[in-house]
Amino acid sequence: MTLDVQMLTVGPIAENCFLVRREGSGRALIVDPGEEPDRILDAVAEMGARIEAILLTHCHFDHIGAVSPVATITGAPVYCPEFETSLLADIMAYVPVPGIGPYESYEADETVTGGETLELADLALDVISTPGHSPGHVTYSVRGEEAIFSGDLLFQGSVGRVDLPGGDGPTLMRSIRTLLESLPPETGVYPGHMGVTTLGAERAGNPFLAELSE
Repeated sequence: MTLDVQMLTVGPIAENCFLVRREGSGRALIVDPGEEPDRILDAVAEMGARIEAILLTHCHFDHIGAVSPVATITGAPVYCPEFETSLLADIMAYVPVPGIGPYESYEADETVTGGETLELADLALDVISTPGHSPGHVTYSVRGEEAIFSGDLLFQGSVGRVDLPGGDGPTLMRSIRTLLESLPPETGVYPGHMGVTTLGAERAGNPFLAELSE
């Protein structure tokens, strides 16, 4: 099975939204629709697949701003970290930057905490609890495909910030260590910002991970 991933970088904070499907499948997933719902929906239409679910890694506004319109148009259920459903249900109360939005809030259809396996769109996704950037943050690992959707946990040459409410540096590093120790180095990392990378490349060259090699 080959994974077909399309990355759309959206909004003022350049957040990565992903359309994900098994190659050639008529069923797909959306990960973190953060902004520009019309652009996301146009990409869905061009793909020609039915959206079976919308997966959220965490609920900072730049990752969820387009959830409500995209969910309404596609009819797809939204899977949200359980600890962060209140943020999705009242998005504008948690937007720290003036002039951003407005965004329409949304009540999560399903919740995840980590440890679940989701069977969606011809794919099996293991939900991994990866707090640190935010308290309920999760990573979605596509079983058998060596690919993870890591939200704001790990980036190309960097890591998620921990100075927002609920952020914690040591917790973030423990979450990253969990991924490095449980998944192969060739695992593709599809992050919430910046470019696609691999776990092996980040272990070898990410300066923020030096402490994990000590």
